[in-house]
Amino acid sequence: MSNIDTRPPFFPNTRSSRADISPTRNAQFLKRNSYERSQELNNIAARDAKVTIPDSIKDFSRIKKVVDASPEPNNADKIASLKARIQAGTYEPDYDAIADKILANEY
Repeated sequence: MSNIDTRPPFFPNTRSSRADISPTRNAQFLKRNSYERSQELNNIAARDAKVTIPDSIKDFSRIKKVVDASPEPNNADKIASLKARIQAGTYEPDYDAIADKILANEY
């Protein structure tokens, strides 16, 4: 391995950053913005960094929180009843309701 440090002086505490850059040259990289430039940047940030959330999204968020907090519906009795009716041969599906659901999902 070579002892030559080929990394640019950007990285702090490297041999090249300590040895090759003089303190006066390093000071030019640490210049602060003027007060006017700082105010300009703050105004730009205040103007452009605003986020507005539509009321419909807020409503959806509230509804989702309520739904997530509500208990899961217990359909075990309904499922058991349907299974028993199917096995007994007494279950007759409502074909019109099934067709309406299919059409509602398609259109």
